[in-house]
Amino acid sequence: MARKIAPDAQEAIATARFIRMSPTKARQVVDLIRGRHVADARRVLRFTSRAASLPVGKVLESAVANAEHNRGLPTDELVVVRTWVDEGPTLRRYRPRAQGRATRIRKRTCHISVVVGRQEDEVVLPERPATRQTARRVRKDTAGKPRKPAATKTSTAEEAAPKKTSRKKTAKKTTAKKTTAKTTTAKTTAKKTTAKKTAARKKTTRAAGDKSSSPEKKRNDS
Repeated sequence: MARKIAPDAQEAIATARFIRMSPTKARQVVDLIRGRHVADARRVLRFTSRAASLPVGKVLESAVANAEHNRGLPTDELVVVRTWVDEGPTLRRYRPRAQGRATRIRKRTCHISVVVGRQEDEVVLPERPATRQTARRVRKDTAGKPRKPAATKTSTAEEAAPKKTSRKKTAKKTTAKKTTAKTTTAKTTAKKTTAKKTAARKKTTRAAGDKSSSPEKKRNDS
């Protein structure tokens, strides 16, 4: 990030170098005040239980003082425009371990920078994702309230779409009725043909029985 501000810009910068702290720990605190008003940032740093809140608060106060005295900006209108943490040199130390060995210890350092200025555009803070509890609360709050009327359709194509679908549905219903009627008529015709066949078979069997019994009757009569 640039460490210098243009002379015409309504901003002021302050930097603390070679802070004996790892940059990852400082970035966790710096992310809390980015985009906030100066008074709000002070309040957040005051009630944040982290070691980096103290040096970050000092850098913030220094940036506010630079904006007030060097640029003539009012303190009430200042906002934390940009904040970042750069990695500094690492101090290497050694600790004795078992069997005459030595373990390296890395002592990190960082450079903290804060830029304050007037709020030209509203800074949008990242929104927290909705949890199950918030969703339940919203449901309880909105329960029993009248819903908003649905938006009216403007285009004629959208109005014609449901009519087409209804026509398709009616066509499907009529075809289904025709198919059912055809199946029922086919069943009835099949039943009639089977009844005729059975009646013809019975007649043939009776005629054959009468022919076979006639010569026996004649012999008995004789």
